[in-house]
Amino acid sequence: MEEPSLIARHGAIWVLNKPSGWLTHPSGDPEVPSLQAWARDNLSSTLSPAHRLDRETSGLILWAEDPQVRAEIGRWLAEGQISKTYQALVYGRTHKKGIIRRPLADARRGRKLEAVTRYRAIANPTGRLTLIMARPETGRKHQIRRHLQGIGHPIVGDDRYPPKRRKSVPNFPGRLWLHALRLQLPDNTLFEAPLPVLLEQHLGSITQ
Repeated sequence: MEEPSLIARHGAIWVLNKPSGWLTHPSGDPEVPSLQAWARDNLSSTLSPAHRLDRETSGLILWAEDPQVRAEIGRWLAEGQISKTYQALVYGRTHKKGIIRRPLADARRGRKLEAVTRYRAIANPTGRLTLIMARPETGRKHQIRRHLQGIGHPIVGDDRYPPKRRKSVPNFPGRLWLHALRLQLPDNTLFEAPLPVLLEQHLGSITQ
C-alpha cells in the first residue's frame, strides 16, 4: 500500500496526498488507515482536513491547523474559487470534451442539487477505454463518479457506480481509477500530486 505524503505548505495551508484505500477521517476501525491520524502523528497534532476524498480515490486534500483557515477554504470551495482537476480512466470512447449538467440527489437535504462537471479526453489507450481530465464545478457527493456513469462512461474499478454490463480491463490495477491530480487556489497557486505508481504502471501496460 502506498504511503501518504506532504506535497507542500502554503502559509497556513497544508497540502497532503492521500493514497487509495485510506479514509480522510478515522472510522474507529484500527484496521482501516486514515489520513488524519497519519497527519497528526507525522506532521502536526492539530491538523484537520478542510474537505475530503472518497476512500477509493487518491490525491490532493487541503488541511489546516486553524479552524478559521479551514472555514475559509470551505468557503472558497463552496464558491468555486478553488479549481480541482481529476484524472480518470473510463469505459468507452468519450467525446473530446464535454460539460455534464445533471442535478444529483442529496440524501441529507432530501432533494436534487445543481451539479456541473467538465471533462476532456486526453488519450484512448485502447478502443474501449478513455483517459480523461475531469473538473467538477460543484462539490456534490460522488459527483464525478455519478456524472460519468450517467453519461455511459463509468470509471474503471468503480463498484458503486459500475457499467451496466461488467467489462474486463487488461491488467486491472484493483482500485478505483480516479485521482485528484491538481488544486489551484484563488491566488493561482497550483499544487499537483503525481499519478500513483500503480495507475502509472497500468496505463503503461495498456498503451504498449
